Amino acid sequence: MSTQRGRRHSLLLRVLRAAAATAACVTAAAGPAPAQPARADYERALGLREAYQKAAVGIAGPATWIGKTGRFWYRRSVEGGHEFLVVDAATRARERAFDHDAVAAALGRATGGRYTGVTLPFQRIEFAEDGRRLEVRVEGTLYRCALAEPVSCEKVEPPAGAWGGPGFSCVASTADRPLVSPDGAWEAFVQNYNVAVRPRPAKEAPKTPDTVTLSTDGSEGQCYAPRSIVWSPDSTRIAAYRVTPGHRREVHYIESSPEDQLQPKHSTRFYAKPGDVLDIERPVLFHVPTARRIDVDSALFPHAFDMSPLVWRKDGRAVTFEYNQRGHQVYRVIEVSAETGAARAVVDERAATFFNYSGKKFRHDVDDGREVVWMSERDGWNHLYLYDGATGTVRQQITSGSWPVREVLKVDEQARRIWFTASGVRDGVDPYFLDAYRIDFDGGHLVRLTEGDLNHAVSLSDDGQWLVDTASRVDVAPTMTLRRGEDGEAVAELERGDLGPLRRAGWRPPEVFVAKGRDGATDIWGVIYRPSTYDAAKQYPVIENIYAGPQSAFVPKSFSAYNPMQAQAELGFIVVQIDGMGTAHRSKAFHDVAWKNLKDAGLPDRILWHQAQARRDPSYDITRVGIYGTSAGGQSSLGALLFHPEFYKVAVSAVGCHDNRMDKIWWNEQWMGWPIGPHYAESSNVVNASRLEGRVLLVVGELDTNVDPSSTMQVANALIKANKTFDLLVIPGAGHGPGGAYGERKRFDFFVQHLLGAVPPDWNSAP
Repeated sequence: MSTQRGRRHSLLLRVLRAAAATAACVTAAAGPAPAQPARADYERALGLREAYQKAAVGIAGPATWIGKTGRFWYRRSVEGGHEFLVVDAATRARERAFDHDAVAAALGRATGGRYTGVTLPFQRIEFAEDGRRLEVRVEGTLYRCALAEPVSCEKVEPPAGAWGGPGFSCVASTADRPLVSPDGAWEAFVQNYNVAVRPRPAKEAPKTPDTVTLSTDGSEGQCYAPRSIVWSPDSTRIAAYRVTPGHRREVHYIESSPEDQLQPKHSTRFYAKPGDVLDIERPVLFHVPTARRIDVDSALFPHAFDMSPLVWRKDGRAVTFEYNQRGHQVYRVIEVSAETGAARAVVDERAATFFNYSGKKFRHDVDDGREVVWMSERDGWNHLYLYDGATGTVRQQITSGSWPVREVLKVDEQARRIWFTASGVRDGVDPYFLDAYRIDFDGGHLVRLTEGDLNHAVSLSDDGQWLVDTASRVDVAPTMTLRRGEDGEAVAELERGDLGPLRRAGWRPPEVFVAKGRDGATDIWGVIYRPSTYDAAKQYPVIENIYAGPQSAFVPKSFSAYNPMQAQAELGFIVVQIDGMGTAHRSKAFHDVAWKNLKDAGLPDRILWHQAQARRDPSYDITRVGIYGTSAGGQSSLGALLFHPEFYKVAVSAVGCHDNRMDKIWWNEQWMGWPIGPHYAESSNVVNASRLEGRVLLVVGELDTNVDPSSTMQVANALIKANKTFDLLVIPGAGHGPGGAYGERKRFDFFVQHLLGAVPPDWNSAP
């Protein structure tokens, strides 16, 4: 360090120490505070990712089976990066999945990037079953690599997109092609908005064949959707959706600072919002030999939010689709007779609050729909049921108990068995920990296939013979075990992680803490991250990382060498994450707290959790509590200040969906319901902005295509009208996220200033 730089560094340290002394006077009643962070502390915090990931060698990720083969791949950390391995389950032979150096060079040529064999820019791979091709995503773009020498990679252009809402588009696409009938004799297509067919021309006689138009009511205002057409298995019938387009809302964007020109750019995006008029889709059948049209009575599907693709029964007797009613309280599996067009409900699912179609829906048709395996929360927990496909009645509840099925891995129709994952089955174990199970259709012979007080990431082979079990906890490194799919017997241990190098690098495992929620009975689970320099004799401000989206639960359960919360903690904080009521993977009642009430965000449970932790830990200072989050977490973090100012004092809110009427339709109507009512305004951070008492930093990217950037700007406008003090960071060119490295540093600074009472480093001066 030069003398001049050393003087500046010493001066900065004196300024920071003076600010620390002032802050110590302010917070003296709370006890001694940790040292105030300087530039070197930031550098150490931001260096944790590299340091910990470098030390975490031999850590295996989950396994993925290669098609229907008996081989699977997984990714493992090695010195300097990662490698991909392939294992043959039968022989246990293991080898590198491909020539890493050759793929790195080929991808470099295709992308313009620079990679090595251990720093490949992707975490997942997909093989063609013959193993000669590999597909990977690099920064969201798909590349296909031919593995034969010389290895080459090329960009795969995405198909033309439809509009940003549910349903089928009337908009023609260059990807639309005539749909050839199963017997190869006909091709179906949309012409002038109507369904038409023609004999498939022979290669030796390429003249245009005669076209038969099967419908006549198609127009710009009521079209037949090209990608909805399906042929019956015997090539005699066609089913398609006739679509009456709804409102085509556009969100407008200004890219202020494009890379390729001086002047800004304008763009638009279709983006349906809650309450918008949606497409009306109606299935229509056609008998091709007679050109007969068969209309379907819509009494069973009057107000669709979404209709699934049409699917013919294998014997051609009927066509099926799934109907999700607007408001997400009615969900039906509907079967339409091929002969008459009569519609009936095979499954009729109803919920008093919401049916979670985006996370807890599973259907498997057995024997061409004569039976149906169906998932439902009707008894208060997520379970599997066996339906009679002819009568639409439940024959058997397959799984039962005060625990939820999480995912169905395989349904074996011949053996009448189901493989699935579930959590909360075993008493005394974290209720979010996944285990694998097998059960018979009649609900008998429930077999647990995994073992230990661990979270299990499992992957089942296509034939059900093998199960790869990658088991870990936040404080236990992964062990990968090959098990028999029949009974879970361990066949071979493939990988076992070692935490020794990580601990020697200064890594502190997160701590798990459990406290009672607002009802005084329900356990609320969370994790705690402390700085590597933690001193139990001092007191630390607390920062909560919040995401309370009802679609899932978010507290980490599996091992990770690094979590971004560790960097935030390193600056002198205790950082926590909690799953309050309203999130998923527990009972239906636990989940329903979110219904029409997203402002709740489980905050009453979170506050009780904090208070319980403070009672047992003197270093946990709940007089200084901050909170941050992104997207739905952005809404909840600002909401914490607005609705619970007595507890939360400082927030950093990134790209928040601050008013659920402004955000995407599918996510918000799922939890807030339809039609739009006063409860939307009650949960709005815009409507409630005048309640602000604490300090908030709002972060938004000007090109956010997930959450309309105007959501954040409307909060800013409301805060200005209420004469409130706040900070706003608008990032040119940024999309949906917390603002990248700059946004992270601004978050660090904001909490250092407003929770530690310290002066952040002067980033405009040389170090």
